[in-house]
Amino acid sequence: MDLDVVAARGLDRETLRRLSQQSNARGALQLSAHLTLLCATGLLVWAARGHFLMVPAAVLHGVVLNFLFCPLHETTHWTAFASRRLNATVGWICGFLLMLPPQYFRQFHFAHHRFTQNPALDPELAQPAMKTLGSYLWRATGLPNWRMRFIVTIRHALTGRVPEPFVPVRMHAAIVREARILWIGYLAVLCVSLILRRADALIYWIIPVLAGQPFLRLFLMAEHTGCALGDNMFDNTRTTYTNGAIRLLAWQMPYHVEHHCFPSVPFHSLARVNALIRNRLEVAAPGYLAVHRELLRKFRHIRVIR
Repeated sequence: MDLDVVAARGLDRETLRRLSQQSNARGALQLSAHLTLLCATGLLVWAARGHFLMVPAAVLHGVVLNFLFCPLHETTHWTAFASRRLNATVGWICGFLLMLPPQYFRQFHFAHHRFTQNPALDPELAQPAMKTLGSYLWRATGLPNWRMRFIVTIRHALTGRVPEPFVPVRMHAAIVREARILWIGYLAVLCVSLILRRADALIYWIIPVLAGQPFLRLFLMAEHTGCALGDNMFDNTRTTYTNGAIRLLAWQMPYHVEHHCFPSVPFHSLARVNALIRNRLEVAAPGYLAVHRELLRKFRHIRVIR
C-alpha cells in the first residue's frame, strides 16, 4: 500500500507492518472456536430430531454454517493464517459448503475492494438498489444471493465461459475448473446420499444453510448499505460496534472500515486498528439492530438506499 495512503488513513508504515503480521496459531484458534460451535449446533440438530425444536436448532446451526463466509473472506485476503496452503485449504472447504468457489470469490471481492461503492464497478452493487420495504425483505431472505451463486457456478461449469468483467482472462481456465470441481463434489454427495439412503447432507447442511442465510444477509448489509457512494473509505463503509460473541463468530468483520482501509491486516489485529483510527470513523453504529432501524426509517422517507 502506498505510504501516503497509509498515512492519510491514520497509520505509519511501522505500525501497519506490525499489525499485518499473520499467525497460524491465531488462525487455528479462531477456526477451532468456529468449528467447536458448529459441532455444538450440529449436536443440537441431532438431539432435536422428531421434535418441534428441530426448527430453531436447524436455524441456529445454519447461522454458524453461513458465517463460514467469514473465514472464507479472510482466506481470500491470505490473512487467516501465515501459511498460504492453510489459507487455500480452509478457503476451499468453506467455499464448497457455501457454493462460493474461492478463486472466483477472490476476484469478485478484490474488485469490491478496488471500487467500493462505485455503482459502475463494484460488483456488490450489481443487484438493484433497495427502494421499498419489500425489496429489503426479499434481499434479506438470501434467495437472490443463492440464485446468483447457482447461476454463476453452473454457467462456468457447463459453458466454460466467464463473462464477469472483474475476472482477468488469465484466470478464466482456473475459474471454470474450480466450478466443475465444485459441482462434481455436489453430485458425489448426492450419489452417496442416494446409495446409502441417508438424508444427513439435507439435515445437517442444505436445510440449515438455507434457513440461516437471512442472518448473514442482515449482517453483510450493515457493511455498506446506506453509506455514501464514492471512494472515501471513512464514509462508504460502516463499522458496527457489537458484542464479543458476534465478533468471534464473524472473525472481527464488524470492524469493517478498518478492514477496508488496511486489508492486509489480519482479523485478530482489527480491534487494535480501531483503537488507533476510531476518532476518524465517519460511519459507525452501536449495533446491528441500530443499523437496520435506520435503514427501515429511510424507507419511510422514500429514499433509495444501497
